[in-house]
Amino acid sequence: MEKSGHDNRTYRLGSEMTVRLPSHESYAPAVEKELTWLPIFKPLLSLPIPVPVAKGEPTDEYPLLWSINRWIEGDTVTHDNIRNLHEFAEHLAKFLKELEAIDASCGIPAGVQNFHRGGSLAVYDHETRSAIETLSAQYDQKLLTEIWELSLATRYSSAPLWLHGDVAVGNLLVREGRLCGVIDFGTMGVGDPSSDLDMAWNFFDDASREIFLKLMNFDEDTINRARGWALWKALITYERNERGSEASVWGKYVMDTIVRDYNRL
Repeated sequence: MEKSGHDNRTYRLGSEMTVRLPSHESYAPAVEKELTWLPIFKPLLSLPIPVPVAKGEPTDEYPLLWSINRWIEGDTVTHDNIRNLHEFAEHLAKFLKELEAIDASCGIPAGVQNFHRGGSLAVYDHETRSAIETLSAQYDQKLLTEIWELSLATRYSSAPLWLHGDVAVGNLLVREGRLCGVIDFGTMGVGDPSSDLDMAWNFFDDASREIFLKLMNFDEDTINRARGWALWKALITYERNERGSEASVWGKYVMDTIVRDYNRL
């Protein structure tokens, strides 16, 4: 088993294919979405994406839809396997702008089907405030609440855009130090693109973050909402995982980055 994430279990099928099995029924709708849209996206994007080639039907042994996809060569991105963080920021921004440029008029609106990526952050207001309160002994509760409320202060009012929905290190592939592929479009949809920007705090340093956000070319309100998406994910990840675990360490790293960056404004 290789490149398996939280939402799916992925297995190699020969040298050129993978079998992709949703890990829970809530992730199964992604199969139809990817079968429908990724073949349309592929010729419009400059990087490889995992276009499905077949759909598997539910059975008694496995009760959900599943898919067979083409394998994309590459390693999951880390800070150690990219040759230049600034270049990586430029290439990721280029890919996301290409995705946003695809006609979204018939796309899938943000909602339950993609866990509200592209929708309103207010859906996660209760659990975010709860996590902030739980962690008040470790973090400045007033400051985190200020950051969160700033992200809720505006709504996206422009034309809906396509978004990937889960731009994270586990879904970005590199080869020879360069971004070479983007995978797992299961939470794609159309709406507010701010949730696709949270790599700014999840991965980039100060200089590359500035490059990435400048190239994405959104207004301050969108950046504030993007910071809110990153904060929500980091908070619940840190709160819900055992201290010292890989997930917990990641959550703390992102929260610390957000706080430091916000204090620089």
